[in-house]
Amino acid sequence: MKKASVLAITKNGVKIGEKLKKTFPDYDIFAPSKLKNELGGITWYTEPTSEKIIDLFKNNDALICIFSLGAVIRLIAPYLKDKKTDPAVIVIDDKSNFVISVLSGHIGGANELTQEIAEKLGAVSVITTAADVNKTIAVDLVGREYNWKIDDDSTVTKISAHMVNEEPIGVFQEAGEKNWYKELPKNVVMYDNMENLKRSNSKAYLIISDKIIEEKISRESVIYRPPSLVIGIGLHWDTTKETIREGIEFCLDKFNLSSKSIAKLVSIKKPQDVQGLIDLGEEMKIPVEYVNREDLAEISAPNPSETVKAFEGTASVSEAAAIKVSKGKLIVEKQKFPPNLTIAIARIMK
Repeated sequence: MKKASVLAITKNGVKIGEKLKKTFPDYDIFAPSKLKNELGGITWYTEPTSEKIIDLFKNNDALICIFSLGAVIRLIAPYLKDKKTDPAVIVIDDKSNFVISVLSGHIGGANELTQEIAEKLGAVSVITTAADVNKTIAVDLVGREYNWKIDDDSTVTKISAHMVNEEPIGVFQEAGEKNWYKELPKNVVMYDNMENLKRSNSKAYLIISDKIIEEKISRESVIYRPPSLVIGIGLHWDTTKETIREGIEFCLDKFNLSSKSIAKLVSIKKPQDVQGLIDLGEEMKIPVEYVNREDLAEISAPNPSETVKAFEGTASVSEAAAIKVSKGKLIVEKQKFPPNLTIAIARIMK
């Protein structure tokens, strides 16, 4: 949890806050100045708690409130937006008997934090999200630790309902880490190819892929995009950002690949980095990596070029760079965009 604060409004609450501070030293503890004591580590505020809680709600990744659940709900209700942006909110009663996950249980991490705090306090954790209660897959969290992205989260609620109701769910994976789930629930079946998935009796699907999925299937799926594609780029010193972007987009479209799965842009290390590539990496928020020509020359690429070798000192740039950095398989061989760009794409193998 990046930033977490504890709000206590009673003497017992302050004691619980002090206990939390010992276990979680990065937490900020806040309490009304009327409860001020000699112990350090607490920020004593003078404004009304109704104002303080909103300030903390807006400026923290997690907010732990040590007072009534009803009061917390009434105070934060007007400021709720959505589960992607709201902080995790947790409530602890005045005797620390219960630790309750209130808001942003999955995406915000409240459920996990609730269990951790309850364990440290010797309290009972209270979690009500269906996936956790039924010990099944939380479809909005699959692959989160691996930086997988959900392609379209509008299907999450529908597929989650199928999951918790134990209806048949089919899973197909062709990219990304394989150990994302230790044991699948009894209603979830893994299929080794898309055709078998389509022919199954599944009510819904979980698909882990860097490929574009046909609309008929995607409407009934949660599709996860692992960062599995390495884009190899051969270019001149003056190749523009726009030219590189157009080349990448053309290749992704031609070979049915998702831009959300791009892990890196890679190219040869030149005496001076190409500004167009730097700018595109920043714009797309994708890291750019450079490989020395000597290392590229050692890679066996399917489409070497004597012309490239004469200019760059290695017979392949885009293909060799993609293979080298991905440590995987070339899935798009060199595509030429005369006069100053080539693109190749490799898939990271897990």
